[in-house]
Amino acid sequence: MIGLTDLKDIDAIELDQKYGAHHYNRLKTVIRKTKGAWLYTQDGTKILDCLAAYSAANTGHHHPKIVAAMIKALQEGMASVISNVIYTDVKSRFLEKLCTLLPQLGTRFGESGNVAMAKNGGVESVETSIKLMRYYGYKNKGIPDGKQEIITFSNNFHGRMITIISFSSAKKYKEGFGPLTPGFVEVPFGDLDAVEKAVTPNTCGILVEPMQGEGGMYVPPEGFMKGLREICDKYDLLLTADEIQVGMGRTGKDFAFQHENVIPDVVVLGKAISGGLVPLSVMVTNAYLMHMAFSPGSDGSTYGHYPLSMVAGNAALDVFKEEDLSEESARKGEYMKKQILDIASRSEHVKEVRGKGLFIGIEVNNGDAMFFCRQLLDMNMLANDSHGHTIRISPPLIIDDSEQQYILERLERVLAGKQQFVAK
Repeated sequence: MIGLTDLKDIDAIELDQKYGAHHYNRLKTVIRKTKGAWLYTQDGTKILDCLAAYSAANTGHHHPKIVAAMIKALQEGMASVISNVIYTDVKSRFLEKLCTLLPQLGTRFGESGNVAMAKNGGVESVETSIKLMRYYGYKNKGIPDGKQEIITFSNNFHGRMITIISFSSAKKYKEGFGPLTPGFVEVPFGDLDAVEKAVTPNTCGILVEPMQGEGGMYVPPEGFMKGLREICDKYDLLLTADEIQVGMGRTGKDFAFQHENVIPDVVVLGKAISGGLVPLSVMVTNAYLMHMAFSPGSDGSTYGHYPLSMVAGNAALDVFKEEDLSEESARKGEYMKKQILDIASRSEHVKEVRGKGLFIGIEVNNGDAMFFCRQLLDMNMLANDSHGHTIRISPPLIIDDSEQQYILERLERVLAGKQQFVAK
């Protein structure tokens, strides 16, 4: 039997439902172990993880190099939290690796290098980027404090803290949680004309996912990111790219903004940055912008530069480059998308297939992607819906040829077979 407790599955589910918040619609499967692209139940059943925790497990579950680095840190006394008023060598090394992995951001502010601020969950770093954009508007553009505006996009997903849900398109994320935070203007994703029309003297920045994950696995029209860059340069705005789900190789490039050779002013990363083993996120920007906005006392986080997170981040960045995960994602994703398009051509259920790299969405005609995801789970493959209507295909980037075939065989059976849709 596999597992760290003696709880039976039925008991684990019952206890979670009794003592846990009911804020997820859970599938009744209890996972006891993870390795590579696989999840294991108590009796040893293997389930292929085609979700990768929304791109957190890009390097695969329990990558041996990252695990070994964390074990060493625990054994050698470098895993406990340490006050940020002193330095650690692991943090210094992580910051160097991360900031030099990215191209120089905010080039119109000079070649002063990149600087990063680390937090825990991705939403914290999104919030930090909002603070930076607002301060830039106040300090550099002379916008009265409290009047700053940031342009966001329909169907966005940047997390669920109060400020972030304030500009969400999803009613369920924010209804009843008011008063909400003002200062955001929403425009349709992919519509450059709408973006330019939304700019006012109080606009200080644009916050965008270069490709949308939770919103429906959408790839914007060609030229969209370039257009945003031009608008930001024209009106003196900061362009912030939220790469939490689409960065670190997920779309076949190190970062999704590179598909159009665009350089943002600010980049937010999370999830895969630590190999999916410990919470870690970062906001990275030009040194000029970081030091303009943040001084001692203006921001902080007890666990933001947690040594064990820094150790995991160091190892994850090494694995990312050593195993050429961006190139692997591009190669495997091209093959997978081609095969899925073939399945779609023979399916009465598929409306559209979209995506880049191993970031593929299959929108279904009936609008109930979870109907198909439940069938896939019955075939020992974990997938989830994106915005209700789209099956998300985003496995760990380390999947091999046989695991790709495993996914495709099951999609074939579910989408091109003779299953009859039954409404919920």
